[in-house]
Amino acid sequence: MKVNNMKFNNLTDLYQYFDELVNQDSDADDLFASSYIRGFIALIASEFGDESQALTVELAERIAQQLELAKTELSPQDRVIVNQYWQQLSQAFVG
Repeated sequence: MKVNNMKFNNLTDLYQYFDELVNQDSDADDLFASSYIRGFIALIASEFGDESQALTVELAERIAQQLELAKTELSPQDRVIVNQYWQQLSQAFVG
């Protein structure tokens, strides 16, 4: 995963990044984690505004809370994959 230095202007940019992962030579773990997290982002983001909204720290905190609550849905191995992906992706959210 190469999100570390990426910045997204808004939710639309982030969704476009997720869509492009499918067309790139992404590994199965990245595709799994990004699609799993995207569902949480879409659900939580709808409470904050539309797809042109900025990626705020508040939005990231709510997503992190929901991921934590849902952790029993995943196997221990999948939980590690999702957590690592989220740790990197959440750095793209600004304050």
